Amino acid sequence: MNIIKLSIIGIVLLLSGALRAQVQVNVGTPPQWGPAGYSGVRYYYLPDVEAYYDVHSSMFIYPSSGKWVRNAHLPKRYRSYDLYSGYKVVMSDYNGKTPYANHKSYKVKYHKGYKGGAQSTIGSKPGNGNSNLKSKSKSPSNKPQAKSSNHKSAGPGNVKGESPKGQKKQNHGGGGGKGKKK
Repeated sequence: MNIIKLSIIGIVLLLSGALRAQVQVNVGTPPQWGPAGYSGVRYYYLPDVEAYYDVHSSMFIYPSSGKWVRNAHLPKRYRSYDLYSGYKVVMSDYNGKTPYANHKSYKVKYHKGYKGGAQSTIGSKPGNGNSNLKSKSKSPSNKPQAKSSNHKSAGPGNVKGESPKGQKKQNHGGGGGKGKKK
C-alpha cells in the first residue's frame, strides 16, 4: 500500500514539474527579429517607429490619438517597416507595465535613424537565401555524376568555366538585372 502511494506522489510531482517547465519555455519567447543575446528582457524600443515591443505579451505599444495602445501589429503607416533591419534598443533596466513612462527621454536619446552597435537577430529574415527551396535541392546536383576518387578535383572536362565538352560557358547576363520588364 505504501509503495502505491509513493508511486502516485512521485508521478504527480514529475508531471507538475514538466508542466511548469513547459509554461516557462512558452511565455515571453522573443520574436525572431529580436536582438540576439537578450533573452531575459521584457521590452525593446524601436526608435524608427517610436514604438515599444513587449516580449511577454508579443504586443507593440505605440501612441495613437493621444493614448498609448497595445496591438499585435504596428500601425498601417509602418506596414513596410523591416523589423529585422531596424535598430532595437534593449530596455534591460525596465520591468514595469508602462515602458513609455520615459518616452520623451528615449525619443531624444534614441532618435529616428539611431544606430547603436551592430546587432544580430535571433532568427534569419524570412525569404533570404534559399530558405524556400525544397530539400531535394540541398544536394549539389540532381544529375548523375561520374565515379570519382576520394580526392576532390575538377577532373578532365570539368575545368571551372568550361562545360564538360571543353566549350566555354556562355554568360547570359551579368546577374545584376532586375528581371523581365512588363
